[in-house]
Amino acid sequence: MGLIEVTRGLLPGAGGSQRLPRVIGISLAKELIFTGRQIDGEQAMSMGLVNSAICQNDMGDAAYQKALDLAKAILPQGPVALRMAKQAMNKGIEVDLGSGMAIEEMCYAQVIPTKDRLEGMAAFKEKRLPHFIGE
Repeated sequence: MGLIEVTRGLLPGAGGSQRLPRVIGISLAKELIFTGRQIDGEQAMSMGLVNSAICQNDMGDAAYQKALDLAKAILPQGPVALRMAKQAMNKGIEVDLGSGMAIEEMCYAQVIPTKDRLEGMAAFKEKRLPHFIGE
């Protein structure tokens, strides 16, 4: 993978010149963009671009299986809490830390009155798995 646009006389579009430096730092992003260098999965993982790099299996679906495992780990979690956590992170990363904390506080406040929060706390107290309903 790589942002090879400079090798074609272009600059990365679709936010590539803005997003990459925020993930891996400006120096490494400049090196990759200015050279058009392509990297493999292991290199991408060591740079923090991907969460994991896996070898292909005999079925040819190793990446799919990894994604399925991740989805199975997320599925039982509280849907309202997941939605608010996603919103807090996605919006908070675009602003300064203080503003991000305010966004988190607003998202947190939306989780407090939910049935799912009450169920999660009760399940923890009773040492059982919660049954979330998305409310």
